[in-house]
Amino acid sequence: MTESNIIFQITEEDLQNEAIERIGRKLTENEIDIAKKGIEWGLGDITLMITYDTIFNEMIKFSS
Repeated sequence: MTESNIIFQITEEDLQNEAIERIGRKLTENEIDIAKKGIEWGLGDITLMITYDTIFNEMIKFSS
């Protein structure tokens, strides 16, 4: 694996499929913009650092 490989991504198609499943319709462009902001906030620096801490703590625990 190289450093440029994508580990996790959410595509607009993923978002639209989730919207159809949850609210029964596709999102408008404005709603997609709102969703992007929410995803960026939800996956922000603090949440990402907590996730990294959890991942690496588990790795350390299992490799000891």
